[in-house]
Amino acid sequence: MTTFHVTQEGPVNALALNKDFSQVAICGRNVFKVYTIEEDKFREVCNVRASKHLNVGFSCNDVSWSPTDDHYLATAATNGHVSVWNLTKMGKAMQEQDYQDHKRTVNKVNFHASEPNKLISGSQDGTMRYFDIRVKSAVAVFYSNTESVRDVQFSPHSPYAFSAVSDNGSVQLWDIRKPEKYQQQYTAHSGPVFACDWHPEVTWLATASRDRTIKVWDLTNKPTLEYTIHTIASIGHVKWRPQRKYHIASCALVIDCSINVWDVRRPYIPFAAFNEHRDIASGVQWRGDPDIFLSSGRDSTLYHHSFNNASRPAAKANPQGLAVNNNGEIIFARKIPPFQTSASSTSSMTTPTSLAKATVGLMRKISMTQAIDQFHHASSMLQHFSHVNEMANYESESILALSKNYVLSGRSISEMCEHNSVVAREFGKPHLSVVWKIIKTMYGEEFLQNSIHAGSSNREEVAHNNINMSNISSAVIQIESTINSHRETETDQKSKASDTQAAQFSGGDDETENEDQVDNVGTYTGFPTYLNVRSGLPKGDFSFGENELDMELDSLNADFHNVYRGYNHASADGSDWILPNEAFPIRHEIQDRSPPPEQFPNHHHSPDLHEDTQPIYQVEETSSTLISVSKIPKKSSWDPSSLVVETLKHHAILGDIQTAACVLIVLGDCRKFLKELDEATEEHWLLGYIEMLTSYKLWNNATQIIKLAWLPSVYQLNQQSTRINTNCGKCLKPLQRVGWLCDRCHSSKYALCSICNQVVKGLYVWCQGCSHGGHIAHMKQWVSTKKMCPTGCGHLCEYG
Repeated sequence: MTTFHVTQEGPVNALALNKDFSQVAICGRNVFKVYTIEEDKFREVCNVRASKHLNVGFSCNDVSWSPTDDHYLATAATNGHVSVWNLTKMGKAMQEQDYQDHKRTVNKVNFHASEPNKLISGSQDGTMRYFDIRVKSAVAVFYSNTESVRDVQFSPHSPYAFSAVSDNGSVQLWDIRKPEKYQQQYTAHSGPVFACDWHPEVTWLATASRDRTIKVWDLTNKPTLEYTIHTIASIGHVKWRPQRKYHIASCALVIDCSINVWDVRRPYIPFAAFNEHRDIASGVQWRGDPDIFLSSGRDSTLYHHSFNNASRPAAKANPQGLAVNNNGEIIFARKIPPFQTSASSTSSMTTPTSLAKATVGLMRKISMTQAIDQFHHASSMLQHFSHVNEMANYESESILALSKNYVLSGRSISEMCEHNSVVAREFGKPHLSVVWKIIKTMYGEEFLQNSIHAGSSNREEVAHNNINMSNISSAVIQIESTINSHRETETDQKSKASDTQAAQFSGGDDETENEDQVDNVGTYTGFPTYLNVRSGLPKGDFSFGENELDMELDSLNADFHNVYRGYNHASADGSDWILPNEAFPIRHEIQDRSPPPEQFPNHHHSPDLHEDTQPIYQVEETSSTLISVSKIPKKSSWDPSSLVVETLKHHAILGDIQTAACVLIVLGDCRKFLKELDEATEEHWLLGYIEMLTSYKLWNNATQIIKLAWLPSVYQLNQQSTRINTNCGKCLKPLQRVGWLCDRCHSSKYALCSICNQVVKGLYVWCQGCSHGGHIAHMKQWVSTKKMCPTGCGHLCEYG
């Protein structure tokens, strides 16, 4: 058989087959036709809407064909009418009965399986009407006490039983001989139930709901949930596949236009899928053959399907799985080929090579011998990998300890970093202790003060570079005077020359001469590195105690070098800084003289050196008595932000998301300096840390992180799902204002404890299925020994 279809004038709401599956009736708001099913096409035999006597009853919501008499059809209309049609008549007489007992839209009609004159309907008015088509009105009325009855189906296992499903998620089982009260009622779904269908072989009832599940109930004794299928959309119709005990077809109300055939033992992946419809499918009917069925849709089409053209999502599913817990343990499951089951059961591990060979062998075996529509439970192997040592447990304990003891707010950055450093060291994380110390050094209060004055420092840099050199000159002159005055006793010639030169720089000829000798004066490119003055200085200049002069001169020597190297600029008038060569006497003649001036002209860099790689200073020998410093680079500052960002990313890559997130939180306003770090990365770290804390059940710590977050996508997590509505136990409507008084029925009866019938003061617990509850201690004690609701509503309550 092939797949073929026919297009209609408007959307098709429902379809029905006759008893020998040779004809199909379809109906809709503007469609009501009967087709004969041929080998590769549909042939129209009757168009009921072609009659001249059209009325609202011709606009159909559902259609049912009598399973015992091919002459009779029944339809449900949106105006509350139930019509019975006799196909042997013509014109107006074709509408043999028109029942107007319902007050609102009729959702479903269903003929009795063995009595051709019996018909039942379910309506939006919350009632079910039982008709005998030989009588002008309903012979029995069944009140569901719900807002709407979505579907009614006669049971194929009992001539007196039928099921009804409602908007409140409940299923009712009725006996047509006892219309006063249902036989059984249970809550099947958390949302409205749109469809139900009896299994043709066993006493199973399938129900489909807005909660995107299909449930299979065993009704042999009390209702027992056997299987649950999870779908991607609300399900509007279900139909068991003939000759296949575990197969059921479904079509959705929204989103999904496919018709899926499920094996109830595989609850998440359809066994087969049919994707011919371009809009929502509205009905499914099997042609008595497990490989052929018909479907109608809102895309104005009627399709004839063959299982040969089905896609197989289950065949493409990955049979392997992997999971890792927070202790570092790994669970791995894989499929075992049937011919390897016995061998694999004795060994705990299979090599990847043998596994690949086994998979190829399995594929070959399936392609030759296995029936394509036959379900097999996959034999699988579950393998558990755990650490032999206690490293994983140690890491988990460290994460827990650090999370509980870190301080992330309420103190200054320096205090928090110091505290967290101590905590990390105490719990065996010295490298993290160092990280916190470095963060303190970089972003403590001193850093904040420097950053505040950064703007003013930049503005003052030019003036700083152009400062008068008088301070430097005076410092140099002071050192020179001290040195030269103590070297006069060595040679009169040098003494006079030094005295003359020193006087020029000291500003006077009345300097007191000193006969003390200076020894052990080393040289470093012409600069003194150590001064040892063995006698005191003359009065009026300095007076030192024992050994004080050595220390003072060492200090002056160091200060001179610091001043010289720190003030990297030219003089205020733009001229070079020139010092007399005699100010820095040397013990030995310099053998390796500087190159001649023409190789390195004054005020120019070396041609082999880049400007960024220039030395701190460049010395040019201009004469036998002068040293000229021609280039002093500008002062530069160091920005640690890039290094911090790189460090945090390194910890995140290693899996230490805790350190990355905590450092960001502690930095606070200093995060603005980390310009290389984007918000997406920050959000990823925060959410990862929150997920880690949640996995360890550290709810308070996770909430603290959310509260301290600065990104809207993170701190708004605490503003989601904070409202829970309870339902009134009488009318099942949500309680909007208070949790005990219903605005609709104005009844506070169900706010009392269901066991002691007293007002609940304190914690109140209720069942989300039937909305009955009471004192938490009473309900917990009740449910520990009994399963039924204490009010006697018949609901199976669970305490969780």
